[in-house]
Parts: sequence; structure tokens; C-alpha cells
Amino acid sequence: MRVVCISDTHAHHAGLTVPDGELLIHAGDLSEQGHPAEVVDFLRWFSRQPHPYKVFIAGNHDWLFEREPGFAAGLIPDGVTYLQDSGCEIKGLRIWGSPVTPTFFEWAFNRDRGEAIRAHWQRIPLDTDIVVTHGPVWGILDLNHQRKHQGCVDLLDRLQAVKPRLHVCGHIHSGYGQATLGTIALVNASICDEAYQPCNAPIVVDLGSTRKSRGLASNSPS
Repeated sequence: MRVVCISDTHAHHAGLTVPDGELLIHAGDLSEQGHPAEVVDFLRWFSRQPHPYKVFIAGNHDWLFEREPGFAAGLIPDGVTYLQDSGCEIKGLRIWGSPVTPTFFEWAFNRDRGEAIRAHWQRIPLDTDIVVTHGPVWGILDLNHQRKHQGCVDLLDRLQAVKPRLHVCGHIHSGYGQATLGTIALVNASICDEAYQPCNAPIVVDLGSTRKSRGLASNSPS
């Protein structure tokens, strides 16, 4: 399965060139402030993408999904799957998504580092193939513009236990790129830079269609 990864479009989705693929994943911060009009505009665009399967999570900017979850859920069109500490299965691949990030000032979906967020990540099922979280793990694709690590160590620990085939995140714009952690492919798919300008390309990852097939290749369009 060809997975196309994007994140942190911050209302700049309209000008984005999205590569073809079977599964399109957006890892949160689709908006600037989570206003309903921003969410509606994104969902209209997202639902029109040609990918057969489309999955997204919220991010810390996407307040509507935390403050008015019922209203936000009603905006999601057919053919689009929203994950909020929940999972789905697509063509034999088990996907689990969460908008939660470590507390930073007072943004949406924050959890305190330590026991609170550690308990939260325990909810990720051990049989998960693709984990989608808004924020990165600690120490990989998580350096901010001051070259300081901003990721979550407890998420790192959980991924090492779960061993998904792919982890997709965003949140730390300057962490854009790809890496590996053992057999896990890690993607920070932030489209916007630190100035909230869209300058990064979507990242494409090719996965086998079932969990038993461990073959993986990845690439980013030039």
C-alpha cells in the first residue's frame, strides 16, 4: 500500500500538490486556530482527494475537535476517517491515531509529561501497524528551531513495545523528514515551516498490504 503522509498544513492545504497513493494520512494541525470555517474548508478539500482511503487526526491548533467534538464529528464527510484515541483497519493494516501531545502552554489535547501521558500511550494496541500521533517521539525528528528536543519519551517507549511498521507525526515543523527506529519507519510530515509557510513536500511510504509482509520502502517526491 502506498501511504501519502501530510501534517501541519495550517489552512494552507489548497495549494498543496499531493502525490497519488492508496492511503492519505494527515497528522493534525489542519487549521490555524480550529475555527469551524477552517475545518469545513479543510474537510471539503481532503474529501476531494483521489486517494481511496483518507485518515486524519487533530492537532494542538485544532480546538474545535476538543471543545465541540460532537459538532466537529458532524462535519466529517463520507469517505473520511477521523481518529481520536481510536483505530481502524484498512486492507489488513491496523491504524491507531491520537491528537495528544505533551503540555506546551495551553493548547488543545495536551497531557502532562510523566504518568498522565504514559498512561495515555498505553492505549495503543500491540497489534497496530500504523501509529499516527500529532507529535514525534523524543530524540528523533523532534528538534525545534532552537535545536532542542521536543518529542515525547513515553511515546518512544510505547512505540518500541508496539513496533508498528510506520509512525506518522508532525507538530515540530523543523523536524520534517524521515528516520528509522529499528524496524519502524518514522515520518514527520509537517508541510509548514517554523514561519507557518508551506514549504515541505508530502512524504510517501510504500508498505506491504498485510502485517506479515514486513517489506518497506520509502521515498519523498523531489
